[in-house]
Amino acid sequence: MRIIKPSVEILSNFNGKEILKMIEKCGRVCYKSEDKITENSAEKFVQMLINRNHLAMLEHYNLTVKVICDRGVTHEIVRHRIASYAQESTRYVDYNKRGMEFIIPSHFDLNTGIYDFGYANEHIYFGESSDSQQPITNCNQKDWGTSKILWLRHMLWSEKTYNTMINQGQKPQEARSVLPNSLKTEIVITMNLREWLHFFKLRTDKAAHPDMQVVAKLILEEFRKTISVIFDNI
Repeated sequence: MRIIKPSVEILSNFNGKEILKMIEKCGRVCYKSEDKITENSAEKFVQMLINRNHLAMLEHYNLTVKVICDRGVTHEIVRHRIASYAQESTRYVDYNKRGMEFIIPSHFDLNTGIYDFGYANEHIYFGESSDSQQPITNCNQKDWGTSKILWLRHMLWSEKTYNTMINQGQKPQEARSVLPNSLKTEIVITMNLREWLHFFKLRTDKAAHPDMQVVAKLILEEFRKTISVIFDNI
């Protein structure tokens, strides 16, 4: 079993200058001020639109992002309706063949890498290969019942149970019933810029789920690098 951290990848052609020019071209139709477009006028114009709360103009540009996170987070992401999604399917993906990955919950301090049971001595092992695995805990020690170790044990047993069901002839869509929210998934999200603004305002707020905040802030950080005029004030 491998545990990993969430990550994001921008799939769109992410040229901030061209994005702003496109929004300006659309927005100036409203004011019939196309004659004022210059090589460097877009950023100031888009800032004016935002200051006036004329955010409908941001709907004229979409951005697509691929996110690697847990399925609990994607259950919340797909609640945003003005969007298109493509998600890794537990009906068709056979994790017995591909191997199983889980996302570390944001409140746990755990190393990424491969974890496994050492059944003979009731250890959980961590390492990048069987040659480098080291025991991180023992079931007889007082920390065996801590939340972090309980989570690891549950992920390991979910993997073992799923694989056993597949080996007994169950289809992935049948065996998936034992998979937890922490299962790693990949989802492609396409939203227009106005909906991304709405997404960030909700999902980076302190009231949002901590694991969702991690994912939303990773995307927001990438957007700010290229089109800061739109996203810096969130």
